[in-house]
Amino acid sequence: MLLWNAAFPDAYVVPTRVGTAAPGGPAGRSQPARSHALRRITTQVALLLFLLALPPARGADCIPIHQAGQHIGQTQCVTGKVVRVKVGAKGVHFLDFCEDQMACPFTVVVFSDDLKDVGDVRRLAGRTIEIRGTVKAYDGRPEIILSRISQIEGGAAMIPPLPKNYDVENRGHFSAVRLRPTKKPTKTTAKPSTTVMFGNDVESDDPQ
Repeated sequence: MLLWNAAFPDAYVVPTRVGTAAPGGPAGRSQPARSHALRRITTQVALLLFLLALPPARGADCIPIHQAGQHIGQTQCVTGKVVRVKVGAKGVHFLDFCEDQMACPFTVVVFSDDLKDVGDVRRLAGRTIEIRGTVKAYDGRPEIILSRISQIEGGAAMIPPLPKNYDVENRGHFSAVRLRPTKKPTKTTAKPSTTVMFGNDVESDDPQ
């Protein structure tokens, strides 16, 4: 009852005093007053249920990057500022959240095959992001693999699509259209004759 009164101080509390019953209604209260009180209580209960049903505010459950190591194996929202975006071997992109990435407590990995679904993640450099995913440990450091643009809050507005000539396999360089070169004609060289006749080697029919 105390909790209810604290949440709804204006709620009508049914008095426990026993009085003279009004004609056609319960003791101590008229029928219109009872109906009005029930309507107010019903409205307040409906409002309370509506507030409880609302999803939590986006970002309210996000944790900073230095707490990611406490949630290995869990689906978690992590927030931090992207210092730079690096491109590694085979087009793997890394979102660095620290100047010294080797000492950083968290990183985000984007594989080249997922860039088509995520977009140009290079645009995230210098921006604070909220990323949601399973926190995994790789080489002793927590990371989240970014494979869908929906993992980042507001990602569709922050990350444009990849340029058409962006080569994800060539360390992120732009590649021009290459034409297959024509085959060069093979050079043929004449083979020397194996039969050579020298004058001294010719047998003569004249007797000596």
